[in-house]
Amino acid sequence: MHALLTYYLSVFLDSYTDEPTSSSFFFGFMGCAAALVFACFGAAYGTAKSGVGVSAMGVMRPELVMRSIIPIVMAGVIGIYGLIIAVIVSAAISVSSYSPYKGFAHFAAGLSVGLSGLAAGMAIGIVGDAGVRATAQQPRLFVGMILILIFAEALALYGLIVALILSTK
Repeated sequence: MHALLTYYLSVFLDSYTDEPTSSSFFFGFMGCAAALVFACFGAAYGTAKSGVGVSAMGVMRPELVMRSIIPIVMAGVIGIYGLIIAVIVSAAISVSSYSPYKGFAHFAAGLSVGLSGLAAGMAIGIVGDAGVRATAQQPRLFVGMILILIFAEALALYGLIVALILSTK
């Protein structure tokens, strides 16, 4: 236990140098992975949950299926946000000049876009499922569903903006 605590303290105490350390690379690559993995989890959940709603709605009103795939498209965009940050972070990691500060910043960037993408994907999936089913019964609910989906997508966009700022530090 003492050796483990000493190791973790040394990781954070070494972060005051500008020299590359193994922990800086670890946090940088973990930020890259977190961005892609969590954002894709959100995109997959949103796509699956909304897809179930579209399938159930398509049985009753097949003419509305193409109009009702908007939540699925919006969920898929969240995965692209994670991919963008993962590519930016991975391109910034270099063996010669990668400080612990950059590693921590890239880790925070990955978590920012990844976890906000996960939350947005869950919101889009739930709203998309209920929204397309409700729109099949009452078409005037379509605009309200789209507005709610836009606000849910904005959550992922906020994470992308913060991640872009953090990844350029």
